[in-house]
Amino acid sequence: MKVLVVEDDEKLSGFIQKGLEAEGFVVDLCRDGDDGYALATTREYDAMVLDIMLPGRDGLSILRNLRERDIGTPVIVLTARGSLNERLDGLKLGADDYMMKPFYVEELVARLHVVTRRATGSGKSILSNGEVSLNLVTREVRIGEEAIELTAREFALLSYLMRSPGRVFSRAQICEHVWNYHFDPGTNIVDVYIQKLRKKLAGDGEIIETVRGVGYRIREES
Repeated sequence: MKVLVVEDDEKLSGFIQKGLEAEGFVVDLCRDGDDGYALATTREYDAMVLDIMLPGRDGLSILRNLRERDIGTPVIVLTARGSLNERLDGLKLGADDYMMKPFYVEELVARLHVVTRRATGSGKSILSNGEVSLNLVTREVRIGEEAIELTAREFALLSYLMRSPGRVFSRAQICEHVWNYHFDPGTNIVDVYIQKLRKKLAGDGEIIETVRGVGYRIREES
């Protein structure tokens, strides 16, 4: 899951970034409202964690402008104040959830999973295809009854593909979403990790299909 965090408190933002990355998230971090708005309108994110009080644009104006532009990225609003009106304003402007500081990063992780499942129209925390099942919350992957171990990057790659069966993802899309950097035509990192996944998935490795000249996809179940 690729998440944009817009929070100006250096200690808190670092804490959030470290905690989310430890859970396998790809994180873009900025501490200015104008920069955050620019990223939110030019890049694709699965979710956004947005503080209200920011230098430059404030969080509520960012949220308002995103929704006016029909950008539906799920947004969790952070607030240091317990003001009911502030929370109501955020929800009315299109926030998907809010959290009051201080908070535990484990709760933020759980809420991010909830808002993204809601946004994709899926209430599932477990993705499955054939014999392969992937739990987005516990990060367990199984082939039938057998658990297999994946690295954080392998898990991120497999979950990214399994969220959209049948959709073809280019190597550039995969690189940006899973590794958070622009694709270098000279690198074969995506192909290497695809082969690692296929090997670990063993007999069900064919669920990852190659679309020659384009990229990869998870097969659609009949």
